[in-house]
Parts: sequence; C-alpha cells; structure tokens
Amino acid sequence: MKFSELDLNKELLKSLTDMGFEEPTPIQQQSVPVALEGKDLIGQAQTGTGKTAAFGLPMLNKLDNSVKTVQGLVVAPTRELAIQVQEELFRIGKEQRARVYVVYGGSPIGKQIERIKRNQPQIIVGTPGRILDLIKRKVLKLDQLQTLVLDEADEMLNMGFIDDIKAIVEETPETRQTLLFSATMPPAIKALGKQFLKEPTHVKIEAKTMTAELIDQYFVKCRDDEKFDIFTRLLDVQNPTQAIVFCRTKKRVDEVGHGLSLRGFNAELIHGDITQQKRTSVINAFRRGEIEILVATDVAARGLDISGVTHVYNYDITQDPESYVHRIGRTGRAGKEGMSVTFVTPNEMSYLRSIETMTTKQMTPLAPPTDKEARQGQLEQLISQLNDKLEADDIDTYRNSAKLLLQHYEVNDLVAALLSEIITDNSTVDVQISPQRPLPNAKGGNQNRSRGRNNRGKGGGKFSGGKRYGDREGRGGRDGRGNREGRDGERRGGRDRQDRQDGRPDREKRGERSNRDNRGERSNRDNRSKGGNAGKTNKNFSIKKNKSN
Repeated sequence: MKFSELDLNKELLKSLTDMGFEEPTPIQQQSVPVALEGKDLIGQAQTGTGKTAAFGLPMLNKLDNSVKTVQGLVVAPTRELAIQVQEELFRIGKEQRARVYVVYGGSPIGKQIERIKRNQPQIIVGTPGRILDLIKRKVLKLDQLQTLVLDEADEMLNMGFIDDIKAIVEETPETRQTLLFSATMPPAIKALGKQFLKEPTHVKIEAKTMTAELIDQYFVKCRDDEKFDIFTRLLDVQNPTQAIVFCRTKKRVDEVGHGLSLRGFNAELIHGDITQQKRTSVINAFRRGEIEILVATDVAARGLDISGVTHVYNYDITQDPESYVHRIGRTGRAGKEGMSVTFVTPNEMSYLRSIETMTTKQMTPLAPPTDKEARQGQLEQLISQLNDKLEADDIDTYRNSAKLLLQHYEVNDLVAALLSEIITDNSTVDVQISPQRPLPNAKGGNQNRSRGRNNRGKGGGKFSGGKRYGDREGRGGRDGRGNREGRDGERRGGRDRQDRQDGRPDREKRGERSNRDNRGERSNRDNRSKGGNAGKTNKNFSIKKNKSN
C-alpha cells in the first residue's frame, strides 16, 4: 500500500513525499483508513512504529481553516514525547500551514497563554497537567474539538494521570472522535476505552513484531556491586557510537552518569529532577552526536526517537517485559543493526525468563570482558583513529618531532611508551554506586505486581506496583530528599524558556554544549575513537603505511 492510496488531501501527500515517506507502516495502514471514516479507535503498537502519523494524518486531514478554535488535542505523558509529537505534526502539516502548538509544565504558563491567544492554534499537544491548567484558566477552549488523541495511554496511567485525563475528557464535546494509542492493553486501558470511546475499532500490531529482528540481545549475569566495572569494560570493548543506559531510579542515574564521566566517558544524564531546559539541551546534543552515552530513567527517555543509537544497556533489568521492549526499541531503527545488553543479578533471572517468553526470543549470555580485553578494545579504538589520521594526511605538523624521537629511541620502546601514556586503566578510578534492593522474587517467572510505597531514594527503597519500581517521575512522586515532583514533572522555582513559538519548533543555537548540573566541566576521553565500528571487534587491525617524506 502507498500513502497515495489513502484518502488524504494533496497537501498532506506532498508533505509525506518531501519527508521521503511512500509506504505506511503496519499501524498506519490499519489505523488511518478507520480514523478517516470518523470512527473511534484503539491502537496497540510499540514505540517507533509510526503511531504519530497514524493519528496525525486523519486529524490534520479534516482541519477546517474557517474554525478559529482548537480542533485537535493530543495528550502525551511526558514533555519529551509531547515536543516530538508536535514537531512531527508540524512537519506533516507544513504544506497546509497547520498551526500546531505544544504546552507542558516547567515552562512559563504566561507565555503559553499569550501565544495561544495570539496564534489561535488548530492543534494542541501537551501533558495532562498543563492542559488541564489551561482549561481551568479558560484559555484552552475545547467546545469545537473534533479529534482527541490519548497517546501512550498505558504510561499516563502508570504515572498517575487518570484523574487529569477524565477531567480533560469532560471538557470535550460528545461529538468528538477519540483515538487511543497504547503499547500494552492492561485492564485499566480497556476500561478507559469503554468509558471514553464509542464502539471503537481495535487495531493491534502483533507481539511478534514488538522486538526488532535487527537487535542482538545479550545478558550479563553478575552481582549488583560488580555491574559498574563490568559495564565500563564492555564500553571499552564494544565502543558504541551512541548508547542509552537505563537505570531503575533517579539516584542510580546520578551515580552511574557521574561515574562514567569520572572514568573519561562522554556521558550525560536525564531524569525527573533535571530542569526542562537542561533536559532539552542534553537531548538535542545527543541527537547531534555530541554526547556518546545518555543515562536515563524509563520515564525521562519516553518518546525519544534518535536514529543513531547503536546500543542500549539495561543497567537494571525491568520489572515487566513491556518496559524492556520499550527500552531496546531505541536501537535497531531505520534498518540498522542494534545491540542490547541487560545486567541481571542471580535472583532476578526469573524476570529475564519472563522477558524471553514474551518476546519469544532467547537472550545470549555474555561473559564479562577481562581487563586485558578492555585494554585491547581501547587499543583498537586508537588504531582506528590513527588510520583516519593517516588517511587524511593530517600529520605534517608532527613529522619533524617524530624524526627526532626516532633518532633517540627504539621504535618499539617509543610506541609502547606512547601507548602507555594514552591508554589508561580506568578501573583504578574509584566510583561508588549505592547498593540497590533487588526486585522481589517472581515465582514461576510471573512478575510481582504488589503495590508498595514509593521508593524514597535510599538504596532502592521499596517497590511500587507497575513499571516504575518506586521511581515515579509523574504526579505525586518523591525523590530521595523528599521533594515532591509536580503534576508534569518539575514545578520548581526556576522556570525554563518555552522552546516553541508560533507552532514552529525553535532552532537551538548551534554549537551549544550541555554542562552537567552536579559537577564541573565534563572530562572527555582522550583515547576514544570516533571512527570505530560500534559493537564490532576488529581482531585484524593494521596501521596503514605512512606516506613517504
């Protein structure tokens, strides 16, 4: 099927052509025709399957330029996802000049109010708390709303937004079309569908497509106190071009991210306690390839769509298979190969088996690399970098110095000394990672769904029910210092600048580098290669012959 076979207006088809899209994805093939007929719909598919266009195309197709109020509303669980959806809808609706605006907490509401009043957006994308706030202030009027979209509905329920969602729906006309998309379909989502949707059509992408075939999945069995050293040795051996590291709690994200920087890795972190301005800066830098390793919690990374991610590391295993699928779905995109590595303690093996059962794919055990293998990995990265230098013939400045050194030292001794100076044993840098209580026993491979109190940030704390293990970054969550997070994440003293204007995404200043909030200037690794093949160990490396003087 081609997009041209769908009953879309010519402006949308031109935008899709300009974006290089010809064939709809499975979720789009099944959802768009149903939604174009005006029917309510429940769509089940994983992240990265094209859900935004699945609901965006029908919503954009029926926009009426003569109507000056909001015609489409998309509710998303996190700021990052809301921004991503707004940007994609803006690109798809560019030819028809669709006015799409994004709102979220942690940014000055006064500016949002001013822009809504001035620009009269046709589609609003936002997080539940901020949308409800704007409704209560009588700024956001939904009396002529045509399409309501609940995106990542399961995640919104997990984050405690159910009351907000109900309050938002009550403000919409009964004549609206409702499209609900969710990665999973627990009973609570089914109940939500019955309550808010009218005879909805169910579209489901089968579970067998949930895990990309291009992702090689491995696991490392080890004690919790062994993880960090094994992890850094793996990074030396595998040399990922870009990697996302998932941790269970915000405290662990802080410690792992800081530890990686101490050992010379180009790493940054995001979680619910990081200001929105900082998170946006870090994510944009990661997209541009300026950051190699991003350490994050599940919620903070929700909705990230970055095509260059070669590796996903599950520093802490997930409590349920669905979250695992969400995590590893960050790699292996756009036809490229990817790799995932999950660290699992001996008493958490039942969770790993549950994941294998759900994904119908067995993970391959991976032996922890030795210190010698880690040094070999660093050497191969250096060799690759040297080959690039030699190929570029960018070494004239140092030719005379090289001749002088060779006159005084044996070649082997000289090269060995230089290597010993460049390649260092990072394991000597002491990094303290707080112990974390393991997941509760999952007898027979079934996850423990008991609903405990939130994790208070003390070495893992107690575990809450569902996906977040007490690391709840939504409404009502508390961090290790007892600070309560606002409805949409951080509502703290410092307000960040809204990075969207007139429905168009602001272009961040080029060259801006993000700095870590909790430490000084980030140390960069001198001996890391930018030209190595991620995940590929070249055992037969060779230095290309230098050009004669």
